[in-house]
Amino acid sequence: MHDRRIPEWLRHAPAPSVRGFAVLAGTEAVARGILVSVFPLAMYRALEDARLVSQVYFLVGLASLLVGLLIPYLIRFVPRRWVYVTGTQMFAGGALLTTVGTPTGVVAGLSLVTMAVVTTFVCFNAYVLDYVAKLELGRLETSRLFYSALGWTVGPMLGVVLYGWWPPAPFLVAAVAATGMLTVFLVMRLGNGKHITRSRAAPANPFAYVHRFFAQSRLITGWLFAVIRSCGWWVYVVYLPIFAVQNGLGEQLGGIALSISNAALFLAPLMLRFIQRTSLRVAVRTGFLMSGLLFVAAGVLQAQPAVAVLCLMAGAFFLILLDVSAGLPFLLAVKPSERTEMSAIYSSFRDVSGILTPGAAWLVLLAAPVTGVFLAGGAGLLAAWGLANKLHPRLGRARIAVQPYPAARLDTLVPERSEPI
Repeated sequence: MHDRRIPEWLRHAPAPSVRGFAVLAGTEAVARGILVSVFPLAMYRALEDARLVSQVYFLVGLASLLVGLLIPYLIRFVPRRWVYVTGTQMFAGGALLTTVGTPTGVVAGLSLVTMAVVTTFVCFNAYVLDYVAKLELGRLETSRLFYSALGWTVGPMLGVVLYGWWPPAPFLVAAVAATGMLTVFLVMRLGNGKHITRSRAAPANPFAYVHRFFAQSRLITGWLFAVIRSCGWWVYVVYLPIFAVQNGLGEQLGGIALSISNAALFLAPLMLRFIQRTSLRVAVRTGFLMSGLLFVAAGVLQAQPAVAVLCLMAGAFFLILLDVSAGLPFLLAVKPSERTEMSAIYSSFRDVSGILTPGAAWLVLLAAPVTGVFLAGGAGLLAAWGLANKLHPRLGRARIAVQPYPAARLDTLVPERSEPI
């Protein structure tokens, strides 16, 4: 009798929906979007050397990669929900620490925020694979971008404007947004995810699951797509603002360019229809080919800084197409029994790109200007275009070929953003 008086939503938490995950991703987009164009400026202002900035990003990337690979091991002893909660608080703490403005404070803040991003990302993807059917993954990938569009579009430009007005301002906004992430997470009541019984005991070595990744060529290929795509975003987000400052185009240009480019996120539903009408293979190859060519063009046209910036902005449009499509080959190949472990492997793409890109840029900048980084990034994207030729023409066709979305249902319509931070 008493149970009947208790509301159903209190007795049984509703199953998380695609929209719920999209809202959570949208909240994260506000926190990351406001800082993505500010951190390179803060680093360059504090360290005053593009090569030193690359070195710091390189070392932070190494630390973040180690943290991401240890998350599945940690989750065996600490409930996943508490790991996610800790990640949101690390994000807020790192943003607040950066407001100190000293070189040490900026580097420490960047480190905390970067490790917070990978921590929440591993948990988020594990929850997605727990609660979202493979049939719905294409819809979720598009929905996440659509809900994230405002944060990624307004955030970068707003961040540099606030930074010019009062340097601590964007970091305070990011700390508030990180608290918003925590609030949405608690409202969704995701708990610790679903439990799947394995046929064998979990390995004692926290890195033992890595061999399962290397034994599956489809996972390796999908992961490489994510790494190279993320390298493209690293080049765009970190080195475009430095290029603009060095060529007298102003500190705000990088954030404005990123905001304009990210406006293409609102086209994510149309991009999904393009994938449906062609194939996942065509979309991935198109994204890598066009972004690679445009990045190379930016490097060649270094004598015309404004034209080079326009080429990079056009290339970023195709990086967004890759945000929609290039993560699906990996997600479609993950086995249910390996959700948390492979989520950690997948999330490592951001950290690996955060090691490769500044590491390669560090070497390039020893012998060439910043435009040499654009050339190197374009070459990597073109290499991925060649690799994508190995994708099966019908990969994911049955899984992402959902019914077209009516205009009135765009709110039910996304993929992870792979920019640094």
